[in-house]
Amino acid sequence: MVRLAKPTRVVLVGDLFTKGPSPEGVWAQIRSGDYAAVMGNHDLRLVRSGSKDRAVRSCIERLDAAVGKWRKWTEKLPLFESAGPFTVVHAGLHPSGSLKQTSEKMAVSMRRYPGENSPFWWQNYTGKRRVIFGHDARRGLIRVERKRKPWLIGLDTGCVYGGQLSGYLVEEDRLLQVPARRVYQEPG
Repeated sequence: MVRLAKPTRVVLVGDLFTKGPSPEGVWAQIRSGDYAAVMGNHDLRLVRSGSKDRAVRSCIERLDAAVGKWRKWTEKLPLFESAGPFTVVHAGLHPSGSLKQTSEKMAVSMRRYPGENSPFWWQNYTGKRRVIFGHDARRGLIRVERKRKPWLIGLDTGCVYGGQLSGYLVEEDRLLQVPARRVYQEPG
């Protein structure tokens, strides 16, 4: 997808290594493309390791065997990144759009604000900046527009579950999608 789009910059929305079949392949792609990224909840689990989860331990072992300093790079991932007129975050922002009011937990794992029975954070978003996010494959592609412009774009379209890999080309205001080759992980 990246080769076809030829963007000036790539910013990944997190959860980079633990879900697909080749964490070392993802790391090689990131290094060769000099990509930027934001911290996702699965990335946080990797770098804070000590996990008893066998899949996380396996992922760490495979990445450690690969060439490069994946751990140092991942530990330094920011919660937010700018991409043109957009703020990129893994999960969500405080509905006001304030980065200072957005906790780490909100940025990497929030779906609803303020709790599980509340509306989705993006339904109450009043911030001035446009936002690109991931983290919510269950809802699929989310696109909220203001004044005929994409305002909020949720790109998690469940590639690992057999859905699509989605990207947004800021320069052209264009959604790009590539179907998954297969189901790599069952949902849930």
